[in-house]
Amino acid sequence: MIAQGHLLEGLTVRRVLYVTAICAASVGAVVWIFLNTYLDLLVTALCVGYTSMILFTIAGNIRQRRVPREAMQMLAVIAGSVLGTVFAGLVKGRSLGAMFTERLSGVAISMGLGIGFGCVAVAAVILREKAARDQARISRAESERHRLEKHVLEARLQLMQAQVEPHFLFNTLANVQHLVETDPPAASRVLESLIRYLRAALPQMREGATNLGREVDMARAFLEIHRVRMGARMDFAIEVPDALRARPFPPMMLISLVENALKHGVDPCCEQSCIVIRAEEAGARLRVSVADTGEGIVPKKGGGVGLSNIRERLHALYGNEARLTLEENAPHGVVAAIEVPGGMADEARQAA
Repeated sequence: MIAQGHLLEGLTVRRVLYVTAICAASVGAVVWIFLNTYLDLLVTALCVGYTSMILFTIAGNIRQRRVPREAMQMLAVIAGSVLGTVFAGLVKGRSLGAMFTERLSGVAISMGLGIGFGCVAVAAVILREKAARDQARISRAESERHRLEKHVLEARLQLMQAQVEPHFLFNTLANVQHLVETDPPAASRVLESLIRYLRAALPQMREGATNLGREVDMARAFLEIHRVRMGARMDFAIEVPDALRARPFPPMMLISLVENALKHGVDPCCEQSCIVIRAEEAGARLRVSVADTGEGIVPKKGGGVGLSNIRERLHALYGNEARLTLEENAPHGVVAAIEVPGGMADEARQAA
């Protein structure tokens, strides 16, 4: 069953001008071959061109499944060439009888030229439309690929957010058990820090969004636990303005930088070390850094899985608008900093 709808949809001024240009050019190409005036042949070409264009548009807008759309358009151009040639003869004052008797050869030539030029033009339009449809399919496929990549990233992120490292918990609890027997006040402090850490970490297992304040609270509790373990070897400071605590920030990235600073900077160092967490606005960007006074940058640093994951997640969330940097911390140590766009709060909240 044919659902006609808007049969002349797509019949634009641009298409009319396009057909007019083709008619004028084709007449100019053949006017030297046939003993006919330019204007007389141009009238025939325009009648054929406009008739074919209207039928081509109607054929393209008919909704049916039996005949392919391209075949319908080709048949429309052939029909338009025949009807347009007859219409041109009537415009010039010729009778139907004369057109199909003494002027039959001229009429046949006009129809043949109309069909030839029309089919070439239709083929060009069909190829262009096909290229546009292919490009649209490619764009949709690319969009779907990005959507799937985002879902994979979110799944990986949820997995990271849903797990609290078993060895960290077991080591902390074992440390508490030892401190209960040797230093009960220290054991109480470790338990308080562990509770604060879990209070900051557990909501992220249920929520997809977080802010800088929650990430800082989790990092603080994490560092307090390790300060009890390491004693005088490690100290820390947090310099985060209250105005920035409510700013959206990608989850689990700050704690990864802190853990990296402990593992690669403070732990291998025999001297007393310090970790400083800072946050500041740099223009329209939010910069959060973790500085340590440990060993500093050595060849094995910067290529770890944790830092690679941070770079991948930043790229997936912000594209080229965010970055992770590593630099020396004079006189020794490393400064790892994450910079994210400050004006993309809503996008960061959705993507995180």
